[in-house]
Amino acid sequence: MQRFDKTIPREASASLKYDGRLETFGTNDILPMWVADMDFAVPDAVTEALQARASHPIYGYSIAPESLYQALIDWLLLKHQWPVKREWIVLTPGVVPSLNLVVAALTAENAGVIVQPPVYFPFLSAVKDQHRRLIENPLILEEDDLGNLHYQMDLSQLDTCAREASLLMFCSPHNPVGRVWLKEELLALLAVAKKHNLIILADEIHADLVYADTQHHTLSRLAFKNAPAPSSIEAPHAIITAVSPSKTFNIPGLGLSALIIPDATYRQTIQSHLTKIAVSVTNPFSMIAFEAAYRGGAEWLSELMAYLQATRDEAIAFIRAHIPKINAVCPEGTYLLWLDCRKLNLDDKALALFFVQEAKLGLSSGAMFGRGGKGFMRMNIGTPRVNVMKALDRLKSALS
Repeated sequence: MQRFDKTIPREASASLKYDGRLETFGTNDILPMWVADMDFAVPDAVTEALQARASHPIYGYSIAPESLYQALIDWLLLKHQWPVKREWIVLTPGVVPSLNLVVAALTAENAGVIVQPPVYFPFLSAVKDQHRRLIENPLILEEDDLGNLHYQMDLSQLDTCAREASLLMFCSPHNPVGRVWLKEELLALLAVAKKHNLIILADEIHADLVYADTQHHTLSRLAFKNAPAPSSIEAPHAIITAVSPSKTFNIPGLGLSALIIPDATYRQTIQSHLTKIAVSVTNPFSMIAFEAAYRGGAEWLSELMAYLQATRDEAIAFIRAHIPKINAVCPEGTYLLWLDCRKLNLDDKALALFFVQEAKLGLSSGAMFGRGGKGFMRMNIGTPRVNVMKALDRLKSALS
């Protein structure tokens, strides 16, 4: 665990998280726990591969080697028991561009696109920026007798939404609420999609960041496994899956991801759109890091998840014991804490100001994540545990 306890100064490294504090929050005098990258050194395999490539003094136009595709295929089979064919893979310059790309390529202007708020805000902007019609299927927040918060999908309302939609943008595991969807929930979702011929874009960028007490199910694999003819390469409905090593191995600044598209027609349409806008994904360093992470990062990831789980548990226990005015959703996946601050009775502007000015913390306002986000804040715990506990102590003092 020692490697994750190490504090690595990030100021003056052109870090959005640290060097963007003044522009984002109006002050540098905060502990930044907002944008979703981690304060941990990447796996040694990634650093060594990048250093080896940098030692070659020419950084010319590059191509993606077949070994890169094979590294992804091997990882998905090993970690998720998902047999992916080479021809299904389309490289893209990041998951957020992928969201916009799929919406633009596979839906018509003004077509209905379903999102499930509160959800990662680029889902919302991808629909609006591509001039599609936003259809909301809000998650249901439940609270048990002990005060534990839990989110569910509203599958009945989803069925109603799907009658006037072309595409569902699905987040699995879910950002920001941290849900890892159960197999039964996903099968019910697939049934709705099949009934209404709905395309699903599944953002599974956090699929590897799942805690030991739960299990991630890849939606596309589940669809194939439960298809009437398992030997067929055709899924019962169209599922496009966005994957990337960026969150898993803390390399989001290198900007390379992939779409897994079993349907040949959809794949060709998306590739055509990429060609039209002349987007290149063949940065030599992003490709090197992509492959090295999948080939050499498994042990690092195992240690990371043990560390994050201990941090999560300690943080949840502290909040419940010492900050009764705030209720945290215990995440099943991701390194994000979703904080219910509604008992503070502050509007979103006042809530954000309280965290910055009183608690000296820079978090993401829940209002950014759409309906159901008001009164919430998202905290990034992907940092040495001492920082997380320092942040919670600041919050406790500010509320005293």
